[in-house]
Amino acid sequence: MSTIQIPVSVLNLAPIRKGQQAKEAIDSMVDLAQATEEMGYKRYWIAEHHNTPTLVSSATAILIKHTLEHTKSIRVGSGGIMLPNHSPLVVAEQFGTMATIYPDRLDLGLGRAPGTDMMTANALRRSKNDSVFTFPDDVNALLTYFGPEDVQDYVKAYPGVDTNIPIYILGSSTDSAYLAAKLGLPYVFASHFAPRYMEEAISIYRNRFEPSEYLDSPYMMVCLNVIAAESNEEAERERTTMQQFFLNVVRNTRMPLMPPVESMDGIWTPSEKEIATSMSSVTLLGDKDSVRKQLTSFQDKYAVDELMAVSYIYDPNKQKRSYEILKEVVDGC
Repeated sequence: MSTIQIPVSVLNLAPIRKGQQAKEAIDSMVDLAQATEEMGYKRYWIAEHHNTPTLVSSATAILIKHTLEHTKSIRVGSGGIMLPNHSPLVVAEQFGTMATIYPDRLDLGLGRAPGTDMMTANALRRSKNDSVFTFPDDVNALLTYFGPEDVQDYVKAYPGVDTNIPIYILGSSTDSAYLAAKLGLPYVFASHFAPRYMEEAISIYRNRFEPSEYLDSPYMMVCLNVIAAESNEEAERERTTMQQFFLNVVRNTRMPLMPPVESMDGIWTPSEKEIATSMSSVTLLGDKDSVRKQLTSFQDKYAVDELMAVSYIYDPNKQKRSYEILKEVVDGC
């Protein structure tokens, strides 16, 4: 059987499952990293969210360090570091230190959103100015901090200089597509929760891409949801965990990652269903054959360079199996 020939990676928001405490959620995060490393996944990225009691991914750099410490070869990174919340120099020092301890295993994905509500964002912000608008300058600052000694200004990141940590621009709209293209950096689109502008963003990035010292040609990554199981029926049932997750977002409620249910009928209203379903519309769902057909169709249309999968499944073993099935699909097993 022919392979689809695409690297696959993992995004983890580090959710707390119903019945878990924060420490158990962090242990689950590491356990999944070790499992997907064994499967041959390329990277394992951890998100950044704040003031969210059902996610433990607020101190992203610490979780990345913890994951690097408990894995051997998989690349570990941020999906992403939300730059409005951080001084570029501090980010450079933190990631430069990790890159010194774990050479050639670190990625830095950068986002311009705060990863939280505005009141929390104001508590996080390093200045009274709206640092969302300084995102391009902050990205350039990081590129400089990680570059060679002779391009540095007076202020330098030690460790950090000459570590050349790969930087990825993250986006959920078209804005970041223009920036990634202009800077000649790899681009990662968040189709797993904001698929509306995916096609347009991919087109903008590819059409406007300017070769750089970092990349000769566009490198397009897409993050999507994957709920793979032994049968289509089982996958449909496991999907209800993801549906409850997105319902949480729609309602702005704070429920942990919930077990699957037989039906979402009676749990959500028609309008809530419509919004939650549109948010999760880019999902590979079903048994191995179904996932293979869906992925083949996706690649025939978009031909992305790498897939990053997030899998909201309550049972950790079934979650691992979902990632295993996806890897088997791309490997042609």
